[in-house]
Amino acid sequence: MKKILIVLVLISSLNYAQTQKRKLVWEENFDSKTLNRDSWNFDIGNGCPDLCGWGNNERQIYTETNHTLKDGNLIIQAKLENEVFTSTKITTKGKKQFQYGRFEARAKLPVGHGLWPAFWMLGSNISTIGWPKCGEIDILEYIGREPHMVFTSLHTQDSHGETINTKKTKFENIEEGYHIYAMDWTKDKIEFFVDSKLVYTFQPSVKNDDTWPFNQPFYLIVNLAVGGNFGGPEVDKSVFPQQFNIDYIKVYQ
Repeated sequence: MKKILIVLVLISSLNYAQTQKRKLVWEENFDSKTLNRDSWNFDIGNGCPDLCGWGNNERQIYTETNHTLKDGNLIIQAKLENEVFTSTKITTKGKKQFQYGRFEARAKLPVGHGLWPAFWMLGSNISTIGWPKCGEIDILEYIGREPHMVFTSLHTQDSHGETINTKKTKFENIEEGYHIYAMDWTKDKIEFFVDSKLVYTFQPSVKNDDTWPFNQPFYLIVNLAVGGNFGGPEVDKSVFPQQFNIDYIKVYQ
């Protein structure tokens, strides 16, 4: 037991040392009664007419009311009412954008077949050059149909938006309690961490607009989707409502 504690302390110290190399430039602790609209936007509806199903055949309708702020947590709740799935998606598009740094969220996952919580980023130039050319960084994705797995992925023009640059890592207790999901992004590479464990590194040998769109500002996104191409066509309706809890989001540079 003593050896285990020593290892945990060393891991925690390493994580602290990594963050101390940089300055905390922005944090969201969800301590207010409502979301700070100087930082956050809501995506509303089902994505139609421009991006029906939000581009992934997702089944939920996003609202401004499927969330609460309580005890320093953002609680996104996926509901099923009258055979309609509802949830919440927030972004910092046009308000907070970042280029390089360490990005982390402390969060507790929802559980159930068909649920798809995520903490991710998109290139801020998406409105002018489109997706996937703008780039996408998925710091956390979890799908209820594959328990105990954490997905970390990147999308680029080179991969035609397909999930090629990706890694899924097994954590037996990932559904229990809160965990820290982080990404360390420099001009040379992107590293992904779960509870200080390095799970995936992306460092293409050739960097151009198609393979490395990660030399520009990106904005943050937090959402809880239902179903879809990745979440899966089958949804266990008996598990609703479910909650995706986010304790904090921090950015170090």
